[in-house]
Amino acid sequence: MNPKLPSAILFACTMNAIRSPMAAAIMHHHFGHKVYVASAGIAAGDPDPFVGLIMDEIGIDLKRHRPHSFEDLEDSAFDLLVTLSPEAQKRAQDMSRTMAIDVENWVIPDPSGTQGSRDQILDAYRQVRDDLAQRIKSRFGA
Repeated sequence: MNPKLPSAILFACTMNAIRSPMAAAIMHHHFGHKVYVASAGIAAGDPDPFVGLIMDEIGIDLKRHRPHSFEDLEDSAFDLLVTLSPEAQKRAQDMSRTMAIDVENWVIPDPSGTQGSRDQILDAYRQVRDDLAQRIKSRFGA
C-alpha cells in the first residue's frame, strides 16, 4: 500500500458545492478502491451546475451531488482532513484538538465569484478542477 495514502480522507470547504466535492470525486476516481473518501462543508450550500459540466469533461459524474455539512456525515473516523477554504481550516483546527486526525490546508480559490462570460467562468472552474487533480496526484501518487 502507498505510504502516503490514508485509509479514510475527508475534503472540506465552505459550502460543499464546488471544491470539496470535486476533490472527493477526483480522489475517489483514482483511489476509491483503496480509500474511503467523503466531502463536507461548514454549511450545506446549493448544488452548482458548473461543477457537473466541468467534471463531465473528465469523465466524472457529479450532477447528482447534494451538498451537506459536517453534521450530515455518516462517519467521523478520518485519518486525513484536507481543507480547501479558510472556514474549513478553522473547523479542522477545532476538530484536531479532540480527534486523532491529520490536517492539511490546500489553498484553492473559490471560482463562484468569477465575473465575465460563460467561457471565462467555466475556465475558472476548470482551473480549480485541474489544480485539485494535480495536487491529488502529487500528494497521493496517482
